[in-house]
Amino acid sequence: MGVHETVRNHPEWPRFASIVHELAFLDGGRDDAFTLASGRHSRWFFDTKPVMMHPEAAAIMGRLLNLRIRAMGGALVGGLELGAVPLTAIVISSTDAERSLRGFMIRKSPKGRGGRKTNNPPGIEGTSLEGGGDVVILEDVTTTGGSSLLAIERIHQNTECRVVGVISILDREEGAEDAFAAAGVPFESLLTRSDIVSL
Repeated sequence: MGVHETVRNHPEWPRFASIVHELAFLDGGRDDAFTLASGRHSRWFFDTKPVMMHPEAAAIMGRLLNLRIRAMGGALVGGLELGAVPLTAIVISSTDAERSLRGFMIRKSPKGRGGRKTNNPPGIEGTSLEGGGDVVILEDVTTTGGSSLLAIERIHQNTECRVVGVISILDREEGAEDAFAAAGVPFESLLTRSDIVSL
């Protein structure tokens, strides 16, 4: 889907895009300038950690994400460490009291135990996922969608929860949308690479 129109038309979206351009974007000038986590090479690099740690950007991001999570019907939010951990905290802290979103994180490598008090399966920590619920997976930067697809697989195999969507801060537009479509999971982002490169 890309960026949903309710996000792109939100009055705070242009400011958010500007902050991401300023804090997260590097243009290496040639196609092989950066090696990404996926192993691919790219002219462009995005590091959204400084954006997540920026007070104004985090506040805007929380509002935009909550807008879309509400529309998807999510009751639980989380994703694969590391990027989804601060992102989940931003969403949870900016939700309104009556929504009561609950957050969790998925370790890349389970440590052999889940939450001792929550009865979560190994490697899934935070709020209890016992009894199921509708989940929205969060990701910071999406290239191929591999991290979120792994998170979806772990949720579906190890819990009674159902993933109703994936939202990323930024879609690099390098295949994730097709991968999520093939998996039957709706995918959106707050920004695309084209949005930032064109600023």
